[in-house]
Amino acid sequence: MLGVTLWYGIISFAFLWAIIYTDFEMAERFYLCIDLKSFFASVEAVDRGLDPFTTNLVVADPSRGSGSVCLAITPAMKELGIRNRCRVFEIPKNVEYITAVPRMKKYMEVSAQIYSIYLRYISAEDIHVYSIDECFIDATPYLKLYKKTPKELAIMLMDAVLAETGICATAGIGTNLFLAKVALDITAKKVPDHIGYLDQDLFRKHLWHHKPLTDVWNIGNGIAKRLEKYGVHDLHGITEMPEEVLYKEFGTNAEYLIDHAHGVEPCTIADIHNYQSKSHSLSNSQILFEDYAYDDALIVMQEMVDNLVLELVEKNLVANELSLGIGYSKDVHRPTGGSRKLPAHTSSYKSLVREFIRLYQETTVKGVPIRKLSIGLGNLMDADTVHLQLDLFADTAAEERENKLQHALLDIKGKFGKNSVLRGINFYEKSTGKKRNTLVGGHNG
Repeated sequence: MLGVTLWYGIISFAFLWAIIYTDFEMAERFYLCIDLKSFFASVEAVDRGLDPFTTNLVVADPSRGSGSVCLAITPAMKELGIRNRCRVFEIPKNVEYITAVPRMKKYMEVSAQIYSIYLRYISAEDIHVYSIDECFIDATPYLKLYKKTPKELAIMLMDAVLAETGICATAGIGTNLFLAKVALDITAKKVPDHIGYLDQDLFRKHLWHHKPLTDVWNIGNGIAKRLEKYGVHDLHGITEMPEEVLYKEFGTNAEYLIDHAHGVEPCTIADIHNYQSKSHSLSNSQILFEDYAYDDALIVMQEMVDNLVLELVEKNLVANELSLGIGYSKDVHRPTGGSRKLPAHTSSYKSLVREFIRLYQETTVKGVPIRKLSIGLGNLMDADTVHLQLDLFADTAAEERENKLQHALLDIKGKFGKNSVLRGINFYEKSTGKKRNTLVGGHNG
């Protein structure tokens, strides 16, 4: 009898655990996407003791002329109908405003401070920092903990940030990451408290026919134009397209379009944290401060190769593919460039810069002003594990000496700053390396 009772007890416990486990697995999840409103401009306004919602302030570098892009404008200026990423000359002449030179280190410090505020309430494993002013949070485990709805949890976090930094935030809430982002980008702008919410039903009801398509996360002008060829101008149109047509047009990216058009996103924050990039390349690009002549741009390209090679050495990598892209001023000529595969993997500056110069000379148009340079090193492999192919013309001893010198340079630059040791080309009139070494994210620190 005791055995029967015990047996039924085990079955009952197992059944109960199965129900609890199933409920946990099937429970609806809620994600927050929190954005710091006009972040750079708000930081500058608050730092001056001003209210971003009543102060006209622009974050831009006046030294780059009236054509420079405004990195941010305060909400007060947006209320005047001025768009966020406008150029300085596009601001109406009758609008008075403060100009703040970009301070990227300052913004990074404030962003880190705000992240530390989130960490008081949310575990790091449930946060994905999407950008300097935006993050995703898996709110699901914290609703019972704090006895709050998803919206109340968002308000709690936003209020904490506002109280300690003076920075106002907006939020999107969704039952998956995609819906949270779309709720932030579109829905939050239409409600008084600037906190949007979307589940799949609301998404289909309110956003299936939303236009323009480019308002939707990850749908840029290029994708929108390709969809227009099929008479598709909204998300609902994507759901009605034959999948074979979508895959033929977009390849594997069609899967994301199909999922998102239905409001589906299987990826979680845990998936993002566990993701290991399959990318095997390093790249660098630079928009020049002014139009550059052929020879002057060649100097800048060599500076860029120097920096990229030092990054290669610092990460203990070697490469055997290189690529180059050249953009010309005001679209007077289509972009040019090319790629090249080397006979062996290397991290030698001398070898790589020689090949970049050859590629530059073969592909770059002379006599046309240059405004953008892009370089890349591909097919990267770990220098310690890769079996280097022998190049009969390579001076192995010389490359080893150069590698030791590169490591010494990295040590010196790490201790005394990037400008502590420079190449001769860094002292040419049109070189940009010394200046760019003082910048953070391409802007003044």
